[in-house]
Amino acid sequence: MLDANLKTQLKAYLEKLQRPIELVAAVDDGEKSAEMSALLSDIVSLSDKITLVEHRGSDVRTPSFAIRAPGQDIDLRFAGLPMGHEFTSLVLALLQVGGHPSKLGVEVIEQIKGLEGPYRFETYFSLSCQNCPDVVQALNLMAVLNPNISHVAIDGALFQDEVEQRQIMSVPTIFLNGEHFGQGRMGVEEIVARLDTGAAKREAARLSAKPAFDVLVVGGGPAGAAAAIYAARKGIRTGVAAERFGGQVLDTMAIENFISVPETEGPKLAAALEQHVREYEVDIMNLQRAEALVPATAEGGLHEVRFASGATLKAKTVVVATGARWRQMNVPGEEQYRNKGVAYCPHCDGPLFKGKRVAVIGGGNSGVEAAIDLAGIVKHVTLLEFDSKLRADEVLQRKLRSLPNVRVITSAQTTEVTGDGSRVNGLVYTDRVGGDSHRIELEGVFVQIGLLPNTEWLKGAVALSPRGEIEVDAHGRTSVPGVFAAGDATTVPYKQIVIAMGEGSKAALAAFDHLIRTSAPAQAEAQAA
Repeated sequence: MLDANLKTQLKAYLEKLQRPIELVAAVDDGEKSAEMSALLSDIVSLSDKITLVEHRGSDVRTPSFAIRAPGQDIDLRFAGLPMGHEFTSLVLALLQVGGHPSKLGVEVIEQIKGLEGPYRFETYFSLSCQNCPDVVQALNLMAVLNPNISHVAIDGALFQDEVEQRQIMSVPTIFLNGEHFGQGRMGVEEIVARLDTGAAKREAARLSAKPAFDVLVVGGGPAGAAAAIYAARKGIRTGVAAERFGGQVLDTMAIENFISVPETEGPKLAAALEQHVREYEVDIMNLQRAEALVPATAEGGLHEVRFASGATLKAKTVVVATGARWRQMNVPGEEQYRNKGVAYCPHCDGPLFKGKRVAVIGGGNSGVEAAIDLAGIVKHVTLLEFDSKLRADEVLQRKLRSLPNVRVITSAQTTEVTGDGSRVNGLVYTDRVGGDSHRIELEGVFVQIGLLPNTEWLKGAVALSPRGEIEVDAHGRTSVPGVFAAGDATTVPYKQIVIAMGEGSKAALAAFDHLIRTSAPAQAEAQAA
């Protein structure tokens, strides 16, 4: 099941096991059970601390397996084969059940251990979903740390009957004690905050008590990470407040144009960004969504940033790098059927539409790449583009044209997403040339029409363009002295990772220059006195 190279790597990891673990598998005569048995046998062969027990006729999901430690009350299970993006989740689960400590902060670990429960979590994932591992790994770790918490990670593509019954059309989808808990990427801190209702208030009070930063970066994507590193290297007090570190990069699958790195994936790059920032003395504050900027009332004063959590941070300079999010069509039915057939991540949710008919809205690189990927999973793809021609790179268009189960419709304006009340059953579009209206019967709609800047919280505080982008000059300066901006939230053209990193670095250097110039007169007066 595992190739020689992967076995060598896994064997090295398993040497870190501090106590015996037992794999308890539920199998039948099916092909997937055979594959799972082969995987587990490979794992057992790599460590004398691991044993395998297989049984049949169980009432648990088949194929599935639990990871247990004798003498420990741990309830953790995988239903299906955790390969693809979830292989890392499997490795971490083996290590953590085997006593290898996590890198989680002491305060969060104690908070998890203090949860009274019982909490019975179920997470539905897909092997191609780059957002799912965060949730799976978070809940697995919580199940290891607290006997009141159990977790089963379920491959939605393998257990289609459950997916249909529970009407799951987006992953990751989480159930707690049989009830819907949430969808989308979540980390340990976010999950714990939802279970421990007083945690957010305590954290907000702790953040608000922090002394003022020299540079406060708002946003943790490529621009924000670069700004934080460049500011910290100047030896000044630097903080980063981000709703989620990595930003839009976390939702990006293949990255093939990051110079000097021929190919990588968004979550890997995001993790590398955070790791690099943590090598400096940067105060990283996650799960903080900015709600308002209160500019300083006088030169040399402090700017305030207020967050949805209730926290308020102060700083001499601010670098705004809040990035952008997927743009919506804003047509009837889109919001009603969001996560019920309307999706924005083909890599995450595509496997849930196996054998079905879907549409992709948008003919740029993202839309065409989505159509290509989905064509290998679904029955048929219809790509609709508003313009008279596709705007994707020619190499992608050639690949798209070679696929037999893809239809391209240009000059098409989507006007409505239709459904039966619980899920999507079609869409309506208008032919922009002839004016006729057409309906397409399908089960899924993947929206890929560009980005919308995350700047609503800045209205009235800094100058914004008609498109909502922050207006900046060549130095990243906004209309407010001491407030800078970088990345996809600004008017800088071409929304690319490498450009955002450069702009973030430039904004931090400009902020440092501003600090020098505004503090110099005060220092001169102090010396003269």
